[in-house]
Amino acid sequence: MIRTYCEIADTARIKGEPVVHPLVLVAGYLSTWLVASALFAALTLAIYPFAAQGQMLDPVVGLAGAAALLVAGLYQFSGLKQACLKKCRNPFSVLFANWSTRPQRIFRLGMEQGIWCLGCCWALMLVMFAVGAMNIFWMALIGLFTLIEKQTQGRMASRLAGAILLVWAAALLLGSA
Repeated sequence: MIRTYCEIADTARIKGEPVVHPLVLVAGYLSTWLVASALFAALTLAIYPFAAQGQMLDPVVGLAGAAALLVAGLYQFSGLKQACLKKCRNPFSVLFANWSTRPQRIFRLGMEQGIWCLGCCWALMLVMFAVGAMNIFWMALIGLFTLIEKQTQGRMASRLAGAILLVWAAALLLGSA
C-alpha cells in the first residue's frame, strides 16, 4: 500500500502537483488497526472472566472455541472476505480513485485501506481464542498464513484455511461432547 501510494505520489510530484506525505496515509491505516486491537482486547476481557482462575490466556474450549473456529472457517468462504482480500492485495484502484492533496482525506484513505485489510483478517484473529490468546506460535502461524493469502492469487489459500478451520471446529465439538 505504501509503495503504491509513493508511486502515485511520485507521478503527481513530477507533474508539479502537491503531495501529502505517506506517513499521513500510514497513520490512518494504523489508526484502524489500533481501534480493532482495542475491540479485540475488550472482547478478550469480556470472554475470559468465564475461564478458570489464572487461565486467562489459555485456549477457550468447548462451544466457545468451536464457535470461534466455525465463524473463522465460514468467513474464509464468504464473498465479503474475497472482496476485502482483493482490495487489500491491490490497493492501486482505491488509492488512485480517491487521490487527494488534503492531509485529512489521505488520513481517511489510510483508514479505509486499513478497513479493507482488517476485513481480510478479523475472522482469522478469532482463532486466537481457540488456541490461547498471546500464543506466540499461533500468532506467527496466522501471520504467516495471512501473508501467504495476501500474496497469492485466487481462492485456494482461503478455502484451504476455511476447510481446516471447519474440520477443527467439528473435532473440538466432538471432543468436548
